[in-house]
Amino acid sequence: MKSTIIKIALGVVIIVLGYFLYASIMKPVRFQDELNRRNEQIVNKLKDIRTAQILYKQFNNAYTSSFDTLFNFLKTGEIPVVAMVADPTDTTFTRTINDTVGFIKIADSLYSKRANFKIEDLAIIPFSDGRRFEMKTGKIDKGGVMVSVIEILVPYEYYMYDKDKQDIINLTERQKRINKYPGIRMGSLTEASTDGNWE
Repeated sequence: MKSTIIKIALGVVIIVLGYFLYASIMKPVRFQDELNRRNEQIVNKLKDIRTAQILYKQFNNAYTSSFDTLFNFLKTGEIPVVAMVADPTDTTFTRTINDTVGFIKIADSLYSKRANFKIEDLAIIPFSDGRRFEMKTGKIDKGGVMVSVIEILVPYEYYMYDKDKQDIINLTERQKRINKYPGIRMGSLTEASTDGNWE
């Protein structure tokens, strides 16, 4: 009878220890999976912001640090709709002429095929409880030419704030040790680049 109780107790202990071992192995895996899922959504939004900023710069020769200015540009700015037609003076039918057939709002050109898309949502960092992206802009001297630059930084604590604090600290320290930004970064205030650190 005593040995049966001991066997049952040992069986329970083994099951409990096995569960804790499994949980300790799976915790960092789940954290990484969630980080990857959130990174993907933030990167997609940053790509949209980058596209809008590049268009804004083409029209204004500089990036903007204001989402209100960017949104107004997207809603009111227009780009030409160009059709390629055969050059009527070319008897070989190899030359074409670009013919502007109309104009389309920039926002319609970029986002019209997206269901339930709101331009204002571009400013909000996913999973951050409503925090907005901070766009910093400036100009740098590149070979005697002043070049417009932009940078957006999204640290882990902005969008992983609801996860284990120690996991976020550990992840941040790992990135710093290898001289990488602890989070997602797009562009630079010291280089003429709009690349992201995910690329």
